[in-house]
Amino acid sequence: MVDDNELRKLSNAAVPAPGESAKARAFEAALRAYDQENISPVTQGSAGGLRLTERAQKLWSEIMQKKLIATPALAGLVALPIAGYATFHMLREQPSPVGGDEKITETLADKPATLKTTTAEPKQAAAALEKDKKADVDVESRDASGDALAPPASPPQSQTTAVGGLAPQDGRTQNVTPNADAPATVNESQSATLRAYKPAPAPKGEFALDGTTSAPSRVARMPAAEPKLMSPQQPAAIPADQVAPQEENRDRVQDFKTNPVHAALEDPVSTFSIDVDTASYSFVRGSLKQGYLPQADTVRVEEMINYFPYDWKGPDSVSTPFNSTVSVMPTPWNAHTKLMHVAIKGFDVKPTEQPKANLVFLIDVSGSMDEPDKLPLLKSAFRLLVSKLKADDTISIVTYAGDAGTVLMPTKVAEKDKILNAIDNLRPGGSTAGEAGIKEAYKLAQQSFIKDGVNRVMLATDGDFNVGQTDDDDLKRLIESERKTGVFLSVFGFGRGNLNDEMMQTIAQNGNGTAAYIDTLAEAEKVLVEDASSTLFTIAKDVKIQVEFNPDKVSEYRLIGYETRALNREDFNNDRVDAGDIGSGHSVTAIYEITPKGGGGEQIDPLRYGQATVNNGGVANADEYAFVKIRYKLPNEDVSKLITTPVTSANEVASFDRASTDQRFSVAVAAFGQKLRDEDATGKFGYDKIMEIATAARGADPFGYRSEFLSLVRLASALGGNR
Repeated sequence: MVDDNELRKLSNAAVPAPGESAKARAFEAALRAYDQENISPVTQGSAGGLRLTERAQKLWSEIMQKKLIATPALAGLVALPIAGYATFHMLREQPSPVGGDEKITETLADKPATLKTTTAEPKQAAAALEKDKKADVDVESRDASGDALAPPASPPQSQTTAVGGLAPQDGRTQNVTPNADAPATVNESQSATLRAYKPAPAPKGEFALDGTTSAPSRVARMPAAEPKLMSPQQPAAIPADQVAPQEENRDRVQDFKTNPVHAALEDPVSTFSIDVDTASYSFVRGSLKQGYLPQADTVRVEEMINYFPYDWKGPDSVSTPFNSTVSVMPTPWNAHTKLMHVAIKGFDVKPTEQPKANLVFLIDVSGSMDEPDKLPLLKSAFRLLVSKLKADDTISIVTYAGDAGTVLMPTKVAEKDKILNAIDNLRPGGSTAGEAGIKEAYKLAQQSFIKDGVNRVMLATDGDFNVGQTDDDDLKRLIESERKTGVFLSVFGFGRGNLNDEMMQTIAQNGNGTAAYIDTLAEAEKVLVEDASSTLFTIAKDVKIQVEFNPDKVSEYRLIGYETRALNREDFNNDRVDAGDIGSGHSVTAIYEITPKGGGGEQIDPLRYGQATVNNGGVANADEYAFVKIRYKLPNEDVSKLITTPVTSANEVASFDRASTDQRFSVAVAAFGQKLRDEDATGKFGYDKIMEIATAARGADPFGYRSEFLSLVRLASALGGNR
């Protein structure tokens, strides 16, 4: 009990008003106590006892009943510790983010929020809300400058989020199923959610949230993954202004414009490098299966067409590494044009004739590879490749992450267990020193170089090189210089969000190799097992195509795809200019859409003056549509050879339905790629028409690639409408 005489003496004593420094020290002490408190990460449930506002109200009532503030001076003295007490307990009862030791510079009041409640007993919830409104007291804290810290401007959004409506750091929500047998009461966290607050000035100084002088922030960031749903009794509708942005997608693809229509009279020659890459198709497939249409620049139509195996007619001997077949057929999406279909088939080297292989696995083990669709998938993919190789083939392994290192010196595949063990022991961590890795890999390939064999570096990565030479042009020059040694390079991309497709294309094209994107184990099997011969064993390099159109037969033309493979006209005969390569058994397809002269489908006005003529007053070879030239080098030679094919009416197919199954299916894929790029040519050609052509031309499909294509067309139709 407090003696009444003592209280009487205190009431008559002159008590100084609390100073600003005392207030600041009290507030800082409360914050330090909060920081040191071991707060449970559990954000749901209701503890016993009174609410903070009710405890403060009860304490104040007891003081009043005991007449502790008989004078204003004493009131000021007593009010200060009460404010500190209220502040301390308010901070104690704030839920902490996962981890428990995180400082939060953003409070529950920083962002407005609304909550729609649907409880099992709405009357009790409403009663509790009314009780909260009556019980609220205005508890204010002040910073060192004496300005009031803002009280909560609005309640927290839901119990799926941590402080400030932000998700826990590990991206998980904490779902607690209400106990059906428990009484329907509103706990501290819920009543705080239901209270209505008035806006107040934003905090300043050390605790400012404007980024000027704020304390170090460790606020959890909202992950890109979709949060788990709350119980129906505790919905969590997050307003747009309170949802933290998803993680940035850092995929890099090369921007390019669709090939234009050319007038054959003005620009009769088209030149481009062959392309056997397939990365674009896998990228497009991944986008559609994730529920969205792919970005236009990720769609390279030629890579989609060449993803599929075709039964084009091949050469009879390895001395002529490939054969070309040209056909002209009606265009299914334009009655006024025709398609000139160029099909190339590489010589298929028999397994018994395949040269020895010297392969260096250059593997990115940087920290960003620590995801299921990256390093774990990569390891499984390379295990498949090892099982495909012969016992006297050689494998080395180089890794890079911050620095490059040799994991496995050149080892014969006969020691398969040793190789597989080295692959299994790969662990992610560090930054990406790609340049150092490439140099080390080429050095190792040179050490075990096999004359007249396959010498190849196989780079597997998820993205950028961020240590050493990181510019694509610098990497291109590095690869070009190493290519002269006879060691080629192929690139395999894994994962999304950090994939540098542009870099992959650059170094693969200049390393006499291929670029593929592996998103599933099935794709790994296709690229590294089913297509191993064409992936590893090059039969022709620097393959270029040049087509000259006869303006007396063709008014206009356009090449479908190959935008990133265009060459200058003079590059065709320049053996110093690099181009694509063809592997054993590879099939390559190129399609032109041409407008026959006088067909009525011209898009370019004719010239007022002049015609293509020769000395005799007519056009030479007037019966030809075009003249196709293919230039290539044998793998171990530096001088190119030439193959030519005139295209005449003898190459024409009477109707589209009369074309072969493979030709019609390749045209369906070409239409699909153009449709995904939203090109004008197929603007009025619906997905249903593409599906009709592809279904009729599915043919033999032993691995299900064409069936999968049909499912992608259906997905695109559903996502984009059958426009």
